[in-house]
Amino acid sequence: MAKSVKKSPVKKPVARKAAKPAVIETHESPAVVKGAEPHAPTKANGTPLVEMKDISIAFGGIKAVDHASIDLYPGEVVGLLGHNGAGKSTLIKILSGAYKRDHGQIFVNGQEVTIANPRDAKAQGIETIYQTLALADNVDAAANLYLGRELKTPLGTLDDVAMEAETRKVMHRLNPNFRRFKEPVSKLSGGQRQSVAIARAIHFNARILIMDEPTAALGPQETAQVGELIKQLKAEGLGIFLISHDLHDVFDLSDRLVVMKNGKVVGTARTSDVTHDDVLGMIIAGKCPKGAIPGPGAMKQVA
Repeated sequence: MAKSVKKSPVKKPVARKAAKPAVIETHESPAVVKGAEPHAPTKANGTPLVEMKDISIAFGGIKAVDHASIDLYPGEVVGLLGHNGAGKSTLIKILSGAYKRDHGQIFVNGQEVTIANPRDAKAQGIETIYQTLALADNVDAAANLYLGRELKTPLGTLDDVAMEAETRKVMHRLNPNFRRFKEPVSKLSGGQRQSVAIARAIHFNARILIMDEPTAALGPQETAQVGELIKQLKAEGLGIFLISHDLHDVFDLSDRLVVMKNGKVVGTARTSDVTHDDVLGMIIAGKCPKGAIPGPGAMKQVA
C-alpha cells in the first residue's frame, strides 16, 4: 500500500517594502561664490526683506528722523524722496550702520537685528552705494571689488588671477560689454564706474542695496545704463532703496515711493497710483493725495 506524501505548504511571496529615496544633503556655497549668482525672488511669502519700525534719531536735541517706518520686499525698488534735510539720507545711514538709532526696531527677513556699524549691516546682506561711489580711482575694477577683502595665494601673496576671474564673471552678469578690466577706474565712464560699484556690492551676497543718487552727474546714455542695471537686479530678487531728487528716475524705476519731510514720513504710495504733481505736493507741502497711505508727517486735512 502506497504511503501518502504530505505536500509542503506553498509560501506566499512576501512583498518587500520600497526603499526610501536617498536624502541628499546640500550646503550653501560660500558668500564670495554665491554672490556671483542671481538671487531667487521670495516675495510670495509676504515677509519684507527689511523693515524699519518707528525709527528716531536726534542731533543736539533736533530730531533728524522722527518715528519713521519703511519696508522693502524682494524684487522691489522703493524710491525715497524729500527736500534737503528731510531725513531720508539719515534714515538710510541708520540702516547702513553709519548712524546708531536712538529709538526703533530693524527687522531683516522678519527677524529683529542689531545694526550698530557698517560691519553689522554687511553681515545682514545690506550694501550701500553712495553718490561718490567710494571707489579707488588709481586701481582697476578687480582691485576695487576686493578692496579690503583681497584673495591670497597659499604663499600669502595677492591672487590677482583669481580676483580678476571672479570680477569678469560678476561684471559680465551686469554689463556684458564691459572690457576695460586692466585700466584704472579713473579712466572709466560714469556708467562703467557705477557698474563697478554695484558689482562690488552684489558680489559679496548683498540682498538689500541702498543707492544714493545713482544717476547724479551722469549723461542720458549713462543714466539709461544704470537704469537697466537696477531693473536687472530687481528681476533677480534684490531689494533696492533708491534715494533720488529726480522724479523721472523714481517713476521709471520704483515700484513704490516714500516721501519724507522734516524727519517724518509724509506718505507711501505705489508709483502707478500717484502723479508727479501729487508727489511734489507731498514733498513741498506735506499734502498726502488719495492714492497714498498717509504717515505721521502728512498735513492734516481740514474738514
